[in-house]
Parts: sequence; structure tokens; C-alpha cells
Amino acid sequence: MPSYEQLGELLDPATTVLLTVECQQGVVGPDSALPELARQAHASGALPNVARLVAAAHTSGIQVVHAIAERRPDGRGASRNARLFRAAERLPVRQLSGTPAVQVAAPVQVAPQDLVVRRLHGLSPLAGTDVDALLRNLGCRTLIVTGVSANVAVPNAVFDAVNRGYTVVVPADAIAGVPAEYTPAMIRHTLALVATVATTDEVLACFERQRDSVRRG
Repeated sequence: MPSYEQLGELLDPATTVLLTVECQQGVVGPDSALPELARQAHASGALPNVARLVAAAHTSGIQVVHAIAERRPDGRGASRNARLFRAAERLPVRQLSGTPAVQVAAPVQVAPQDLVVRRLHGLSPLAGTDVDALLRNLGCRTLIVTGVSANVAVPNAVFDAVNRGYTVVVPADAIAGVPAEYTPAMIRHTLALVATVATTDEVLACFERQRDSVRRG
């Protein structure tokens, strides 16, 4: 795990953005299309930890971006070139634009200053979406990646961010995937090679110390 000094250097509020990945009702909510993933997101504490990080970011002046996966009711523009996409078309709950399924799920709160970016295709919150351009316009240098799933969207977000020149911080207890044992293995053997891995409490402590430093002038 990084030292506070190392983490503090990365998490400058002026150049840090917190990204939540697919923390939406139709994925991690009570009526999820993926109930096993939803259960794991709650049981592991990942979704509550995402909510804690979002709340702290709001009070620390750190920009929050929520990445949502959805599709049009008519399916226009949706990807169909992988088993995952074709299976999603047959699920009883679909991530349709304008429905509750694509709203950010409790307990994560969306503030007026947050940005919500919706994608109609692909696996990544960054590739082919507005996220990269928004991050650059915000002056982002460090991206904190949270959410689901550790199987697909989260590693896609991490790799795409690193390939685009961002430094990535992953709070290991604020992401979830299935089965439960897969997530720590993926973090240890894959994400730790390209991102700074921390805990939610370590990131929150860093935010708090930075706020104290600002208050002291």
C-alpha cells in the first residue's frame, strides 16, 4: 500500500477526479439485471465505500464523474460483437435510456456539480465516450476508479486511463466483481501493475488531511 505522502502527492484536489463505474440501479440496485453482482457489491462493502468516497469528494472539492451504461429501446448503436452484449439483450432488466435502471443507485448520491456520462456501446467508460475530454478540460491528472465490475468495466477504465496518460488510484475495497475471490486476485495480479492500489479509508484519510491543511491555511 502507498504511504500517505505518496498518496497525498497523487490526490491533489485540483487535479483529481473520482469516477464511479456503472453504479446504477439496473446493475447494483435491488432490481438488478445481475443479481449476483449486485449482492457482491453490497455484501463486500464496495458500494457503501463508493458512497463514502463520493460524499467525501463532494466536501473536498474533488470532481465526481458517474459513468453509466445504457441502451436505446430500439437498440440503435448498441454493440453486439461479444457474448456479454447478446446476453444483456435477453435479461429481464435492461439498461434502457430514461428508465430507473440507468439512475445512480443508492447509497451513492449525485450532487449538482457531478457529471453523468452515458454510453450506448462498448465495454469501457472512457473509450468512445465524453469522459476523456471532460477529464482533460477539468485538468485531471489522477483518476480514482471505483464501482463495478472488476470482471470487465473497471479494468477497461483503468487500462484506458493509463493509456491516455492519467495516473490511476484504485481503492481495492470500492470495486466488486464475481465470483468474490476473483476481485482480489485481479487487483493483485493485474491492476496493481498499472495503478496505485489503496483502501477506501486511506483515500478518505488523505482527503481529510488535505481539508485540514486548507483550513489551517
